[in-house]
Amino acid sequence: MDHIVTWITAFAFFFTLLLIYWRPKGLNEAIPATIGAMIVIFCGTVSMENLLDISSKVSGAALTIISTLIMALVLESVGVFHWVAAHISEKAKGSGIRLFCYTNLLCFFMTIFFNNDGSIIITTPILLLIVSRFQLKKHQKLPYLISGALIATASSAPIGVSNIVNLIALKIINMDLYMHTAMMFIPSMIGLLFLFGMLLVVFYKDIPKSLPPATMSIHYDRFSHPLKTTSAWKLNNINARQIKWVLVFVFLVRISIFIASYFEIPEVTVAIAGSVILLGWRWYYAKTKPYDVLLKAPWHILVFATGMYVVIYGLNNIGFSDYLIRQLSPYIGKDLFPSIFVMGSAVSILSNVFNNHPALMIGTMALTNLNVDPIMLKAAYLASIIGSDIGSLLLPIGTLATLLWMHILKKHHEKVSWADYMKITFVVIPPTVFVTLFVLYYWMMLFFI
Repeated sequence: MDHIVTWITAFAFFFTLLLIYWRPKGLNEAIPATIGAMIVIFCGTVSMENLLDISSKVSGAALTIISTLIMALVLESVGVFHWVAAHISEKAKGSGIRLFCYTNLLCFFMTIFFNNDGSIIITTPILLLIVSRFQLKKHQKLPYLISGALIATASSAPIGVSNIVNLIALKIINMDLYMHTAMMFIPSMIGLLFLFGMLLVVFYKDIPKSLPPATMSIHYDRFSHPLKTTSAWKLNNINARQIKWVLVFVFLVRISIFIASYFEIPEVTVAIAGSVILLGWRWYYAKTKPYDVLLKAPWHILVFATGMYVVIYGLNNIGFSDYLIRQLSPYIGKDLFPSIFVMGSAVSILSNVFNNHPALMIGTMALTNLNVDPIMLKAAYLASIIGSDIGSLLLPIGTLATLLWMHILKKHHEKVSWADYMKITFVVIPPTVFVTLFVLYYWMMLFFI
């Protein structure tokens, strides 16, 4: 009987991943995660006590991410990002290299202010519009599109609040957001700068040094966006001063989340308060009720995260984490260097095989069952974040954000093949992971050991 339960649970895991990768007819990822979770629950692998534990760890993280996405949707609905796109195009002043720097900076800040999935959803149409505005050829578009996706996804490493799986893992490891940032921000930022430098070198010959004259101006209604904005609140009705103050407010909300974490106030409280205030601001100035944003908010993230965690919990209960512990225990905890490099490499590999959501959860669960020094545990966990957020980018299936990016490109008839993608990632991702792990090792040695 135990063997049957084990096989059913393993089947639920691989079946869930298959449907998430395949997404027949644009199937929402929450549906396969829910089906997989129901299979695991019905076969008895996950108990009611496990479900309560899962709910306590997932709900806050998911609601934090949803709240930040609501803020992003509000800003998009009033034309903020369209203003940013026009501003970037003008600031480039005809230089393709300068445009490359600005677009990557945009993708970085979008992830830092919101999260990696929201960054992909919003910046990809913006990048498509910018490259179309200058009528670039396919090989000239790739530097902007591929580097934007890689930077947007990798930028979730510096602060845990930019990625839902990072937030869930923080709860599992019992580590607060403030400590995560103190240990992780500098190493991952150096890693991101290295990644950007590598991308610039690899793409340099394809980036147009002088941009051709723009063939069209950026208009609000040319964008493909998730909200149907009221005609009373168009781009030309927003002045730069209002936009700047709104962006300052978003920045203050982001800072407040870390302050709240330091004082052990739930991050979700600050995130929800920020989204409510921003919705109220739009309601007051644009006379637009918040229903459109609330209906378009990605509530399925809560369902997806819960379902996926149930499936992973089931995999843990049938012994996969124990197997992983046996493989990792000779290297983790005895010395800092192997703890960091083995864990970072292991999660990178698992992420590209299984996707980074289950990979990081499995790796974090395994770490909690290792009897190691707390500092070694935190170091190994941070290394797994690097593997999950950066190492996972080797293959398009490594992250949901990358799969979403490819789906958006296909929807806009802009094909980027796996070969186009991997030709770049196989050059830039392995050295970036190595450099980031190496800097993490020295950062930990200098300030925490």
